Amino acid sequence: MIDMNMTETARLILDLRTKGWSDTDIVNHILYIVTGEEKYKAVQQS
Repeated sequence: MIDMNMTETARLILDLRTKGWSDTDIVNHILYIVTGEEKYKAVQQS
């Protein structure tokens, strides 16, 4: 199991924002990683 500290988590969030991700997309992505629940899985946009 890999644990991220707060600094690493903040860097991840800031990097995803830089890439144009919305805060909702970021939170859902993190929730999917942590819970594995399909309802949080990203939907590929065309």
